[in-house]
Amino acid sequence: MSTETDQLGPERTPASAATDSTPRRGPARFAVLLAVFVCSACGLVYELALVALGSYLIGNSVGQASVVLSLMVFAMGVGALLAKPLQRWAATAFVTVELVLALLGGLSVLGLYAAFAWLSLYTPMLVATSLTLGVLIGAEIPLLMVLLQRIRRQEAGSAVADMFAADYVGALVGGLAFPFLLLPLLGQIKGALVVGMLNAAAGLGLVLTVYRRELGRRPVALLTVCSLLVGLALGGAFAWSDRFETTARQALYDDPVVFAERTRYQEVVLTRSRSLSGNTDTRLYLNGDLQFSSVDEHRYHEALVHPAMAGDHSNVLILGGGDGLALREVLRYPDVEEVTLVELDPTVLRLGSEDPRLTRLNQHAFDDPRVHTVSADAFRWLRDNRRRFDVVLVDMPDPDSTETAKLYSTEFYSLVLRALDERGRVNVQAGSPYFATEAYWCIEASMRQAGLATVPYSRSIPSFGPWGFHLGTAGDTAPSLRLPSRRPPLRTLDGPTLRATGVFPPDRDRLAEVEPSTLMHPRIIDYERGAWRNY
Repeated sequence: MSTETDQLGPERTPASAATDSTPRRGPARFAVLLAVFVCSACGLVYELALVALGSYLIGNSVGQASVVLSLMVFAMGVGALLAKPLQRWAATAFVTVELVLALLGGLSVLGLYAAFAWLSLYTPMLVATSLTLGVLIGAEIPLLMVLLQRIRRQEAGSAVADMFAADYVGALVGGLAFPFLLLPLLGQIKGALVVGMLNAAAGLGLVLTVYRRELGRRPVALLTVCSLLVGLALGGAFAWSDRFETTARQALYDDPVVFAERTRYQEVVLTRSRSLSGNTDTRLYLNGDLQFSSVDEHRYHEALVHPAMAGDHSNVLILGGGDGLALREVLRYPDVEEVTLVELDPTVLRLGSEDPRLTRLNQHAFDDPRVHTVSADAFRWLRDNRRRFDVVLVDMPDPDSTETAKLYSTEFYSLVLRALDERGRVNVQAGSPYFATEAYWCIEASMRQAGLATVPYSRSIPSFGPWGFHLGTAGDTAPSLRLPSRRPPLRTLDGPTLRATGVFPPDRDRLAEVEPSTLMHPRIIDYERGAWRNY
């Protein structure tokens, strides 16, 4: 027996290996390198899917990426070591690894979503899934290297170069396919399942086309049956995935879900319930965070809008607020000439302007000819903006992720200041001064560092708890906390009530040690995440 056969162990070296011509070796090598390409693309999709899912469900995309990638890279090293004794059965081991990886990788997003919705075990499951997939991905390359060398011996450097070239190109394709193809067309759950099927097909295809004779009929038949079973399991999960996602999503919300859509930016969910007295409660959630309840949203939006309208307000800019509720309050002033509303997500704009549950609440505000809507990132839009506004209302989701943290940075408020008229006012929703005290005062510190003079105040919103705002203006003199003399009737605010909102208890008053948040040092994320842990 040749030295090569000794190294390859019990799997038989093809009888024609010594006599195959180069043209036949060429297609065989191409098939192995194609398998490397496909496996690399699939492996990267699994990694990105775990990162994206954590970002949607937990927030903190940087933290999620760090945990997933570091664990998987570590586990890949472990998997490469564990694959060493399997090199004696390289073809069989490779297909087995691919089938297990296809099954677990394809079901990974579905399983993690279930753990989040029903078991509250998302983080332990994420760690276990990342480590398991990493071990399997790490075992691929050593086994494929043996299979490649079995076809034609090469210098180590040349073999590694060929292998890594196919691997890196596959990673490129997988990395681009996930956000631009799989997510838009299939979503996270179905996208992972389809990639799992492709992963299984790549492993079986290599054996059936290149190593069928080497393995023999019985092992090939067994591996084929196992592949079909994996394919059936993934296909069944694909067919059931829509029902699963609906059921799992409903488990996250107390009230019936009447609308749900995963957009390219976030998950948008609308719920609606009816009490025994017949009153309805419509609620909007973005990535699981409550944006408003129709029962008490007027308390929030009156507090956000009307203090900022005490002065010139012919030209108003609203950043966020795609539900149209702040817009409704602004349009109650007949002397408002123009309102520009900048909302990132077109789906939220469509809901606010078309969904009857929301149009009843916002009184068809988007139909007003004074309104101009823009679907854009507020930060980028402000950078390009050269107009000045009398009033700017910042009605953004809470800064609990890297995506929203930039909208609470000194740089962002500098752009807001540039958009303000000389005597203009800006009002920022700033979260809870009670539950997230440091985050609340960090927003004020960031506004002040940008050159805005501010006055803080807070209101009790039953759906949220104590909720705070920062009213600001250009210059060194903070604006007075007052309502316009000529204002529409308000249900929850008058002069004395508003003045009382500016008084904070000693343990929640301005914190001198809180630092501003910037693009390079997004401190607001740490303040926000650390705030709610004890409640």
